[in-house]
Amino acid sequence: MQLLKEKILKEGRVVGEEILKVDSFLNHQLDVALLQEIGKEFKQRFSSKKVTKLLTIEASGIGIAAIAAQYFNVPVVFAKKVASRNLDNETYKTEVYSFTKQKNYDVRVSKRYLNEDDHILVLDDFLANGRAALGLIDLVEQSGATLSGVGIVIEKSFQEGGQLLRDKGIHLESLAKVNRFIDEQITFEA
Repeated sequence: MQLLKEKILKEGRVVGEEILKVDSFLNHQLDVALLQEIGKEFKQRFSSKKVTKLLTIEASGIGIAAIAAQYFNVPVVFAKKVASRNLDNETYKTEVYSFTKQKNYDVRVSKRYLNEDDHILVLDDFLANGRAALGLIDLVEQSGATLSGVGIVIEKSFQEGGQLLRDKGIHLESLAKVNRFIDEQITFEA
């Protein structure tokens, strides 16, 4: 997606050898016009798939999924990282490792919102090591729902996550694939 790549080149900041900060438009401050184009792109890329719900993880995926949902005309379900008193007692639960925070989280979804009749499209902002996506897929499997695919805004293709998902035969669509960082410069896969 050329518009996204241009935005990454203009506003993205490389930190070290593995971190790309896009907080000015994607995961701290949101560029809603860009998110609308991202939502349209996901709808186009998954147009052949049945999708009854979008599933993401709090917090960065919520904005992306909420805007994309208007093009799919389906609800958004997000996995919660923190157990709270207002979360249903009956939940699907899995553990995910956060690459950016370098820690494990238990994430949960109420059993009321995922079931065997659903066709789930997983959406998230980044794909690095694949642990968040695999955790969300585990929740889909626990519920008996059908996985329609995984949509990622930015894939760091120099890390293992994309290959892990592709090796499992999962329909993965990444809108921008960052190939590497050289001297704090970003390069993309073709």
